[in-house]
Amino acid sequence: QLAYCVVQFLEKDAPLTEEVIKGLLKLWPKTCSQKEVMFLGEIEEILDVIEPTQFQKVMEPLFRQISRCVSSPHFQVAERALYYWNNDYIMSLIEENSNVVLPIMFPALYKISKEHWNQTIVALVYNVLKTFMEMNGKLFDELTANYKAERQKEKKKEKDREELWKKLEKIEFNSKNKMNNKT
Repeated sequence: QLAYCVVQFLEKDAPLTEEVIKGLLKLWPKTCSQKEVMFLGEIEEILDVIEPTQFQKVMEPLFRQISRCVSSPHFQVAERALYYWNNDYIMSLIEENSNVVLPIMFPALYKISKEHWNQTIVALVYNVLKTFMEMNGKLFDELTANYKAERQKEKKKEKDREELWKKLEKIEFNSKNKMNNKT
């Protein structure tokens, strides 16, 4: 009921949309998945009536939160967030602002496509990635290349860290042996 009233109010006073969405993001539930699903539903209702100029004011923090929801291990939260891509009006807003939304969403979507435990979520993510690819192929390819390069850097850094620890352990072992030989 309250969400319906808020949406009706925002239709009459569009500039308040930014404050309402930022307020919801500030109060976003962190430990209750059912409340997260509810918040996602309420945000979608607001997005159904948001003006493009108002959307641009909230899209960055909003899609950072949606990215976290899509990455949720709780499949209902991830599924509900991914259903935004079934909404034609939200898709038109995303498409108009793909240069901002894609870079925010891409890392989470790519990672989920490789690692999520729930196959339904993986299938939904593939559909979203396909939509993004069709929407802005050049940016999609750029983000893919950057993501893979970043992962390679992380793997190299991890390997270097492991090698350093092995060297330190070897030094410690040699040091202990020298101490034991002296006594």
